[in-house]
Amino acid sequence: MINPDLLALFTTLKMAALTTVILLFIGTPLAWYLAKMQSRFKVIIEAMVALPLVLPPTVLGFYLLIAFSPQYLPGQLWQQATGQQLAFSFSAIVIGSVLYSMPFVVQPLQKAFEQLGEPLLEAGAMLGAGPLDRFFTIVLPITKASFITAASLGFAHTVGEFGVILMIGGNIPGETRVLSIALFDHVEAFDYAKAHMLAISLLIGSMVLLAAIYLLNRPKTNTAKDFNNEA
Repeated sequence: MINPDLLALFTTLKMAALTTVILLFIGTPLAWYLAKMQSRFKVIIEAMVALPLVLPPTVLGFYLLIAFSPQYLPGQLWQQATGQQLAFSFSAIVIGSVLYSMPFVVQPLQKAFEQLGEPLLEAGAMLGAGPLDRFFTIVLPITKASFITAASLGFAHTVGEFGVILMIGGNIPGETRVLSIALFDHVEAFDYAKAHMLAISLLIGSMVLLAAIYLLNRPKTNTAKDFNNEA
């Protein structure tokens, strides 16, 4: 029999990885659109994207739970298409994670796109490069560090989610029981030894991930120039 905590770890990593891929897929064009948008409605869209930063996760989870139920259109359409209920499923916690971690991916990418120099893109267009070609040959190499940061923050934030997951996914082993819920279960059962193991593992993992992000974003120094200055 598989250890319940290992099963929760596998569910967590699968959820976080899938969520991060989806966020990069939909967050990249959204961040690009916001970076180039000049409309007065831009602030409204930015506020909607950033809302999970200040909104209590249980509030988002509550409304998603209602939307995912078979009595409402999203839940109805999902059940008709798949034959399964959306609420309290793995798909539900992935959708909820995408919405709740959205600002952690969109905002770093938007800032990076806003700092891009238009002359580079215009030069690419003059050389005959199409929009996708310019993105992959000019934009992506320049903003690679921001993509790594966005993906890392989205992944880490998803791993640590609790309120949204509990509201729309419940606590189903092998399906919706993730590490944060497993930790809560151990504390609730006064099993502090196992709770400590999970907590310290999450703490160390978070610190390592953040250290890697800061290391990747650290400005590169010109060693030869520094040596000449010292000489």
